[in-house]
Amino acid sequence: MLAAVPSLRAFAISLSGNVDRADDLVQDTLLRAMANIDSFTAGTNMSAWLFTILRNLFRSEYRKRRREVEDADGHHVDSLKSPPQQHSRLEFEEVRGALAKLLPDQREALILVGASGFSYEEAADVCDCAAGSIKS
Repeated sequence: MLAAVPSLRAFAISLSGNVDRADDLVQDTLLRAMANIDSFTAGTNMSAWLFTILRNLFRSEYRKRRREVEDADGHHVDSLKSPPQQHSRLEFEEVRGALAKLLPDQREALILVGASGFSYEEAADVCDCAAGSIKS
């Protein structure tokens, strides 16, 4: 495997035109070959097998990159963003979290007066306490 590395590197450079990218391709090829060494048939041409792996990796990445859009300055990404339209859901979660931090009696009074529209006196009757306790 190691004897084929210089030839693999030269082939990768000719495919990619970039030395750094070629080195990455060779490394990925060797990793894939080691991971799948059991699929190599003994007595066949190891170099040809490695070159096939490298070529297939290059083609796969080329197809993947062709679908990608280069957006160095971020303008394309900004055009794809949409502002969240569920502010009420976030606000509800914040209120729910705050209510969970209150003591049960305080939470009940706040819900009766603030959310259900009871007067202080009506909420005091429901809670069986003084209206001043509800106000505080």
